Amino acid sequence: MTASKNVIEVSDSDFEASVLKSPTLTLVDFWAEWCGPCRMLAPTIEAIAEQYSTQVKICKMNVDNNPTVPTQFHIRGIPTVLFFKNGQKVDQMVGNQPKDSIIQTIQKHLK
Repeated sequence: MTASKNVIEVSDSDFEASVLKSPTLTLVDFWAEWCGPCRMLAPTIEAIAEQYSTQVKICKMNVDNNPTVPTQFHIRGIPTVLFFKNGQKVDQMVGNQPKDSIIQTIQKHLK
């Protein structure tokens, strides 16, 4: 699964620089290639990345290739979407979420 121009693939090694040090609200989608619900969520994440490209940084992290960060944030089930603001985790959604729910969470943290 390749990310679009608005979705950044992050790894254990660049997570801190890309996500925790980001000045903007950042959404991270934790997923895996074999995960059906993750594949179902991917187009929603892409659409949100398109819609909010100037306001929100959208990232994806493959949990199979990057074990450290998911462990650090206690990711137990995927897909899990975490929201970060000023280096802090501010919200979390587990499972394939409807686009409206994700957008509501984004709106809440953009205020």
